[in-house]
Amino acid sequence: MANAEIVAIGSELLLGQIVDTNSTWMAQRLTALGVNLFYKSVVGDNPERMKEVLTRALERADVVITSGGLGPTQDDLTREVVAEVTGRKLVLNPHFLEQIERRFRTRGFIMTPNNERQAYMPAGATPVDNPNGTAPSFIVEDSRGSIFVLPGVPFELKWLFDNEVAPYLRRKFSLSEIISYRVLKVAELGESRVDDLMGHLIANSRNPTVGVLAHPGQVDIRIAAKAASREAALELIAPVEAEVRQLIGKHVFAVDEETIENAVGTLLREKQQTIAVCEDLTGGMIADRLQEADTERFVEGITSNGQTSLRRLLAFSRQSNRIEELWSEPQMLANELALAVRAQAGSDLGLAVYSIPDLTDQSENLARGQTFMAITDGKGFKVRHYNMAGRGRPDRTRMSFNALALVRLALMEGMA
Repeated sequence: MANAEIVAIGSELLLGQIVDTNSTWMAQRLTALGVNLFYKSVVGDNPERMKEVLTRALERADVVITSGGLGPTQDDLTREVVAEVTGRKLVLNPHFLEQIERRFRTRGFIMTPNNERQAYMPAGATPVDNPNGTAPSFIVEDSRGSIFVLPGVPFELKWLFDNEVAPYLRRKFSLSEIISYRVLKVAELGESRVDDLMGHLIANSRNPTVGVLAHPGQVDIRIAAKAASREAALELIAPVEAEVRQLIGKHVFAVDEETIENAVGTLLREKQQTIAVCEDLTGGMIADRLQEADTERFVEGITSNGQTSLRRLLAFSRQSNRIEELWSEPQMLANELALAVRAQAGSDLGLAVYSIPDLTDQSENLARGQTFMAITDGKGFKVRHYNMAGRGRPDRTRMSFNALALVRLALMEGMA
C-alpha cells in the first residue's frame, strides 16, 4: 500500500486568514482509495522552509501532494522549489502558455507578463491541464517518490484530484483495495463510557478497525474496513456494527452523514407531533436546530437570558400563583416552562431548558453551573440535569445537542 503526505503551502494558512479545508478533503479521498496518510504539513511562502518540508516528505512518503503556490505573483514559489528539490531546471511549457493566453483572450482580459510564470514546470514533469483555472498542474516522478503539484483554489484542486490524481494513483500503485467506513453517532454517553462499553473492540480490531471521536455532547464510533470493493468492505463492517449496536443500544441515533436534526425530524413526522421550545442561555441554538429538523413541526421558540421573559411565559403555567417559589426549585421550574410554552404555542410537545451559570466561571467549555431540561406532552415529563452551564459556543452546542437528544428519546419512549 502506498503512503502519502499532504503539504499545504501558503503563509495565509499559518496566519489563520484561510482555513485549510483542502487537506481534510484530500485525506478523505486518500482513505477511500486505500492510500495511507501518515503526515500533513503546512508551510508558508518561504523557499528554504518549503524546501525542507518537501525534502522530508519525499524521504518518508511514496506520494507527496502539494496545494497552493502556483499563482503568478512573486510569492508563488511552489514550481521553483519543487524543481530545486528534485534537481531539475524550470522550463517553459508552450501548451500551458497557449492555454493561459487563450483563457485571458476569451474573457476579454490582457495577459500581464507575470502570468507567463504559470507556464513553467520542472523539466521532465508530466503536465496536467487545469480546465477550471489559470494555474496548470504537474506531476514529478522522483527516485524517492511522486510529487503531485495542485493549485490551492478548492474547486480547482478537487476536480484535479478526482480526475487526474486518483486515476494516476490507481494505475501507479495498482490500488485494488479501498477503505470504506461506517460512523455510528452516539448521544447521552461520554467518550469514556463508550470506551468502557466497547474498549475491547477498539483494542483488538484489525480489519475492520474501530475508533471513537468525541464532539460536544456526541461521540462518533468509526468502523473502517479495507477490501476489494465497497460492498466487500461493508460485509466486513456489518457484524462489528451489529455488536456495537448491541453494546450501545438506544444511544446510537444516526449513521454516517445523518445528524441529530435528521433523527428528530424523522420522528416528529412519524409521530405527527409538533414542538415548541423555551431555551435559557443557549441563545436560540435549540430553536435553530429544531427548525432544521422540521420547519413545519417546529411551532415556536422563546429565547431567554434572564427572568423577565420567563416570568411572562409562566403566566401560562398551571402554577402561576407560586412563581416566586419556583425559582428555588429549578427542575420544577423547567417542567412548568415546558408546560407553559406548550400551552402558549398550542403544540403537542413543550421543551424547556433552564440554566443557572456560575458567573465567576468564564470558561468557554464545560463551565460550572447547572442546566435543567424538561419535555412534556401535557401529561408526563422526561427530564435531564447537567452540572454545567456556560455561554461559550462549545457549551451552547453541547446543551442544544443534549436537548435534541432528549426530544428524540421522548418521541421514541414516551414520557417517563
